[in-house]
Amino acid sequence: MLSKRVIPCLDVRDGRLTKGVKFAGNEDIGDPVETARRYYEEGADEIVFYDITASHEARGIFLDVVARVAAQIFIPFSVGGGINTVEDMRAVLLAGAEKVSVNSGAVKNPEIIRAGAAAFGSQAIVVGMDVQRAPVSEQIPSGYEIVIHGGRKPMGMDALAWARRCEALGAGELCVNSIDADGTRDGYELRLTRAVCDAVSIPVIASGGAGNPDHMYEAVSAGGASAALIASIVHYGQYTIRQCKERMAALGAPVRLHW
Repeated sequence: MLSKRVIPCLDVRDGRLTKGVKFAGNEDIGDPVETARRYYEEGADEIVFYDITASHEARGIFLDVVARVAAQIFIPFSVGGGINTVEDMRAVLLAGAEKVSVNSGAVKNPEIIRAGAAAFGSQAIVVGMDVQRAPVSEQIPSGYEIVIHGGRKPMGMDALAWARRCEALGAGELCVNSIDADGTRDGYELRLTRAVCDAVSIPVIASGGAGNPDHMYEAVSAGGASAALIASIVHYGQYTIRQCKERMAALGAPVRLHW
């Protein structure tokens, strides 16, 4: 059985680590390079970085962060935020990332998924899906809707239909973030996670809502996810990566425990 991954997520704004709740109220909580190094040393399997402003002016600063992270950690990491072209992907990968994460740009131009997979391989292409609950309708039969622009713009797209399309276009992995659960620490949206896992055959990362390692275990067991994304519980020192993985292992999840 493949090991389940633990992946801390670092939101970056203007070169600084930031965190909010339900995509709002972000505050500065530290240096992303130092934090990434600490999580690597604690046993993180991968790390995800999101440039949450992704303005043209901030792009150069963020690529510098990517390069500095690549010199400090020796595990895979992915980078997302404002990636809209193959050239954007190439710049991030050349700066040292192993994967790129596309989200809003892929919704607006799905062919970027196919083009990125052709240029760099499916393993390098992660599609981030920001999802919120919506009334069940003919347009959104699953009751889960895709939202873009940092949770500000509902798209009237069914999340499961979009997940299947991303896989067909060549995505190597999906990161499914529940806006309703994001930052709440009340647990992942397991129904959403399981529905996406059942809809596709590529790995799915559960994101949004982790409050303790038991929630992480639920995401990779009942939820069916290949990995659990975490942020608040490690950013604020409630748990270390090591404590999370040891608890998941005690509950029966196959995780890597080599430090």
